[in-house]
Amino acid sequence: MQDLQNKLSNKKTEDKVYVFPPLTALDTFEGDFTVGTQNAYPVENGAFTGEVGVEQLAEFNINSILIGHSERRDIIGESQEDIAEKFAFFKEQGFEIIYCIGESLEVREEGIEAVMTHLVSQFEGIDTRYENFVVAYEPIWAIGTGRTASVDEITETHNALKKVVDKPLLYGGSVKGANIKDIATIENVDGVLVGGASLKTETFLELVLH
Repeated sequence: MQDLQNKLSNKKTEDKVYVFPPLTALDTFEGDFTVGTQNAYPVENGAFTGEVGVEQLAEFNINSILIGHSERRDIIGESQEDIAEKFAFFKEQGFEIIYCIGESLEVREEGIEAVMTHLVSQFEGIDTRYENFVVAYEPIWAIGTGRTASVDEITETHNALKKVVDKPLLYGGSVKGANIKDIATIENVDGVLVGGASLKTETFLELVLH
């Protein structure tokens, strides 16, 4: 993170930059970007082996969190009920929440109506009026696969989502230097959520300064 800060401090950008490192990399940090957590347990503290609560995050001045990422839904097994409970807790704590939604390739191939039905179901139990709320649309079939949704697919989905939730909308899913300019110019794409391309400082910096 210090390497990114050193390089970012010499550049000029008006964009808000967030970094969500693994829990083992969290540290007290002040710079030109905000550090958040990829996950936390919805408690202040307590005997929850292997989990991190609000009091531990407070030690590092963390008040931003990712919730609903497909890997936590599909691999860890978080249900929509679990996710809604986590959302409600961190909303109560005043955290800035980046809320992830997305669909499988099977759903995508059924068409936009099926996609929107699936995406809207992922807002169940979520207060979409919460002021510190950002939505990140990540088609699961484009995460870590090298395949990116087309400009038309992103445009259609983001336009439809904007009618459902009037909040900033990020696009995620194999965002990289080769496609960032095309994605950034799409109407209703207010930013990007970057995965693998953020692992190298120079590559991430290229995306930030596109």
